[in-house]
Amino acid sequence: MVKLIHIEFLKLRRRKLVWLMLLAALFMPVLGVFYFTDMGKVIEAMTFYKWAAFSYTQWIILPVVLGILCTMLMYEENRNNTLAQLWIVPISKLKLFISKLAIILIYSLCFMAITAIISLLCAVSISCAKFSLDSSLFLFGKCLEVGILAAFSMLPILAVATAGKGYILPICVALIYAFLGFILLMINMYLHPLSSMSAIVSRDIPGVVLNQALNIPVAFLCIALWGVASVIFANTALKARM
Repeated sequence: MVKLIHIEFLKLRRRKLVWLMLLAALFMPVLGVFYFTDMGKVIEAMTFYKWAAFSYTQWIILPVVLGILCTMLMYEENRNNTLAQLWIVPISKLKLFISKLAIILIYSLCFMAITAIISLLCAVSISCAKFSLDSSLFLFGKCLEVGILAAFSMLPILAVATAGKGYILPICVALIYAFLGFILLMINMYLHPLSSMSAIVSRDIPGVVLNQALNIPVAFLCIALWGVASVIFANTALKARM
């Protein structure tokens, strides 16, 4: 398993787009600097963090980036006919899928770590009020939480990318999946993994009011059920391609 993950990292080194996508982590923090500076008044650090890290970054930007990454990881295997060679070794289909998930998880954590660092620097640059060590630790803790939950919430997209041979369908599904998660957050948070993730993350963020009563176990159950179904689907799809 460790060797598989190491090989995946070696493959990523040659893909410049993968590293360029990390720049998307800068979008909301930098936009926040212009937005709040234009307002012309001092804001609290937590207000800035909610804008920079806990809004569209976790709702739309990160899921879309991870969806593209899921597609890239599997498309390269299909294009180079790597899967056919792997079955000769042989390598467990489940281990291959888990190694891809490990890459998604690490990438998601790196993305949110960059978001946290840039958000902190931007908050300092506009002299946010009530800037403290506690608020900074809260920011990094929440970004870590988002990074982990987002990776597992994207398992259905990784499964779709595993089942297909092209890249257009998985990317289209990823876009629909991300926006559907955002929409369902306003309707029913416990139907979609990304909506459930947002509900879990928002549970102790000051000033955030949810449309539904918060039920953490149900939110985790939603993510788990979608994840298990995705693993079963991907494993079946890989076996069918032997």
